[in-house]
Amino acid sequence: MSADELSPLFCDRCVRELTPGKGNFYVIKIEAVADPTPPCFTEEDLEADIQGEMRALMDELHGLSQREVIAQVHARLNIYLCTPCYQKWIENPTG
Repeated sequence: MSADELSPLFCDRCVRELTPGKGNFYVIKIEAVADPTPPCFTEEDLEADIQGEMRALMDELHGLSQREVIAQVHARLNIYLCTPCYQKWIENPTG
């Protein structure tokens, strides 16, 4: 498949058309993961009704799809930016 046959890409910031193979854009790959460190348990935690806590957690999850549950702990996102927008973004990614 040639570059001409691909679906058009657009800058996610300014909507400029991007042309694969021309070197006029960047792909930013973002992966977000919920806090991966093991939880800290206190004496109170160890004395709690674990089965009750598990039932409460299961009740919270009831009705959510697998995708919704996974999205709470892991997400991936690709952002396409033209060169000028990338240069602004890399200087201030949160702005």
